[in-house]
Amino acid sequence: MLLETDRARVLVDCGMFQGNKTLKALNYQEFPFAPSSIDAVLLTHAHIDHSGLLPKLLREGFAGAIHATRGTRELCSAMLPDSGHIQEFEVEMLNRRNRRHGRPTVTPIYTKADGVAALHAFRAVGYREWCEPAAGMRARFWNAGHILGSASIEIELERQGAGKHPLRLLVSGDLGPREKALQEPPESPNGLDYVFCESTYGDVDRPPISAAVRRSHFAAEIRAAVNDEAPLLIPAFAVERTQELLVDLVLLMQSGEIPSSPIYIDSPLATRATEIFIRNAGDLDPDVDVSGSLRSPLLRFTETEDESRAIGDVAGFKIILAGSGMCDAGRIRHHLRHWLWHPKATVLLTGYQAAGTLGRILQDGAKSVRIQGDEVSVRARIGWIDDYSGHADCGELAAWIAARQPIARGLFLTHGEEPAISGLAARVQGSFADPSAVIRPVLDDVYDLTPTGARARTPPASRRVDPDLVSRMDWHNERSRLLLEISSRLEAAADDHARAEMVRRLRQAIDSGAA
Repeated sequence: MLLETDRARVLVDCGMFQGNKTLKALNYQEFPFAPSSIDAVLLTHAHIDHSGLLPKLLREGFAGAIHATRGTRELCSAMLPDSGHIQEFEVEMLNRRNRRHGRPTVTPIYTKADGVAALHAFRAVGYREWCEPAAGMRARFWNAGHILGSASIEIELERQGAGKHPLRLLVSGDLGPREKALQEPPESPNGLDYVFCESTYGDVDRPPISAAVRRSHFAAEIRAAVNDEAPLLIPAFAVERTQELLVDLVLLMQSGEIPSSPIYIDSPLATRATEIFIRNAGDLDPDVDVSGSLRSPLLRFTETEDESRAIGDVAGFKIILAGSGMCDAGRIRHHLRHWLWHPKATVLLTGYQAAGTLGRILQDGAKSVRIQGDEVSVRARIGWIDDYSGHADCGELAAWIAARQPIARGLFLTHGEEPAISGLAARVQGSFADPSAVIRPVLDDVYDLTPTGARARTPPASRRVDPDLVSRMDWHNERSRLLLEISSRLEAAADDHARAEMVRRLRQAIDSGAA
């Protein structure tokens, strides 16, 4: 979000687009503003969809400060260089394929060195402490209960004129649920002019869950996966989700609820994040021995690619946690290529899977997938548990919004697919005298935040991306699905004559479309 006043221009978050390839392509485009014109950044938390374009912002001219909590700064010190490294690695792999096919090569969005350089711009702020990021503006951070260091940000904008009160805004960031593993519940002020609230799970109501129930569900999935031939693969976000899962795995093994098995954390980023969690254990749930669990001898951290590949040579059952959580990058893709075909392997998804990602495609029941250009059959069991979600559900979001009342001017619902935003809007509109005060912006919308209400400016003549693409697969996904379907149909055909006829009809359809 770009917040502009007569005296300053400030960004709230500067994250990478995640989802289908059309969305991710936006990360390579120019910013829709001049980075050098931005005075400051207010960062809600370290997750890459909130922080991931900060190195690009600095490289392209931003010279201000990035204000964030100490926990967020520490996590970004691991995540941003790692993000640059991943981009360098994946672009190198892509360019090898591009050169083989005579396609133009591409350059990384930014490099590991850019990620390191961005850390110099960070300024640590404490919860509930006012800071002044730019002229005519002050901000205060409140615990959002999402991950270590996560915050909702209260912003006051000075208004010119004697006796005029400042305009008060609140940006939720990502809000954790009431029973979030390792985190205390979120908190924030009330009596605001405008509130910007996330809506990731705005159309979902989960049953209440305790730590004991969460662990019992997890234990059942693990027991169902145990065998002597293939592993349990857990795609997990390196920050917070991995540490939550590790704490519960150690507790379950120590209590005998699941058999003791090797636990591999195959992610250099997760390794560094785990060290940060140990150092900051005092900021987490005091009822959980976070540092003791994360130091358990049951855990085996891998660093090099050779160590990662060697995991496959270890006989017997094992549990492998690797990033990324939506299976769209990182070492999990190597393990999926190696094991998805095996009927005794299990892939356990442990959180939200965005439309168009490999994780969502697996969750939706695909029989085969393409990974780094190769077709892989899906015979492994695909499991899913949502008990570790870092996001509040619809009821919790609605309760959080209600606790912020009175909201005098408007509520913006953001950070969600269209069904989620619609679901949350339907839940909360009744608490506003004017239903139009609940606003559902899309990418590139601009609003004037006046003392009497929000006014939408004329929509841009062209948007960077069709808003409908946020919630569905794009043509890249459809192409992959079509190619897999063609391959499957050809293999299932009765004989070579039938296959040749199918190829002829496909070519005829293509030629007809081209004409």
